[in-house]
Amino acid sequence: MGDIVGVHGIGKYNYYRDAGNSVSGAAAAMRDKWDRYLHKGLTGGSPHAGERYIAEVAYYAHLLGERKDDSPRAVQRMDVGAQTVFVAWAKQLDAVGEGLTGALYRMTSWLLDRLQGNAIEFARFFCPEVATYMTAGGAARAEARAAVAEVIRRNRPKVVIAHSLGSVVAYETLWADPGLEVELLITLGSPLGMRNVIFERLLPAPVNGWGARPPQVGRWINIADKDDIAAIPPELRSCFTGVDQEALVNLDWLDFHTVEKYLGCGALNGHLKPYLR
Repeated sequence: MGDIVGVHGIGKYNYYRDAGNSVSGAAAAMRDKWDRYLHKGLTGGSPHAGERYIAEVAYYAHLLGERKDDSPRAVQRMDVGAQTVFVAWAKQLDAVGEGLTGALYRMTSWLLDRLQGNAIEFARFFCPEVATYMTAGGAARAEARAAVAEVIRRNRPKVVIAHSLGSVVAYETLWADPGLEVELLITLGSPLGMRNVIFERLLPAPVNGWGARPPQVGRWINIADKDDIAAIPPELRSCFTGVDQEALVNLDWLDFHTVEKYLGCGALNGHLKPYLR
């Protein structure tokens, strides 16, 4: 069985479309990229096609719907749920020293101009998908968790690497199914602790302000870029028990959230080497 399974993050519907609406095709294409990114992180060399580290990437983006709005005013056309997520996220930037004022929350166009492409991409992909997934009782949430559970159950990995929104899906999936045993959970750029957006809406709900490591997970390692706007707060020990180790990294002042940067930064190397064949 494969020792490592990945759970992807936001904005991955294009893999499904490019594979002719094939989940297996999308998952295979994504695994190829993850392998190349991880190879670079492990060896320090150029990404190498053909090296296999990841057994499978659990694919669920097609269950959250396609996002087509390329406008720099995309946020203004979001539905109410997505706008709520976006505003709650934006308000947290002050807490990490970004210095944005109340005008940020009232004027979406000002925010997009201020953060340029990063905010546009975040608004287009992160908020709508998070809003869809986090809808209480929503079918997409249950379906995404079922898709991830099926991949973990079939591969029986010792390690799950979960990036971005994938860390939320993986966390809830592992809590929901006590039969899914994992030795090591690695979360990358995780928004699990994001207040008013994700944390309070998690299943199971936090108890007395604290979430917890899923019982059948042996160890939990969290890695986040210090400036990752999707990982607020970057350190999960402030709101979760059972996080065994955390690492703050400095990926790129512009490209601070992609799985390519996380897998290629070398921060996972020591944790993964015991599981590499």
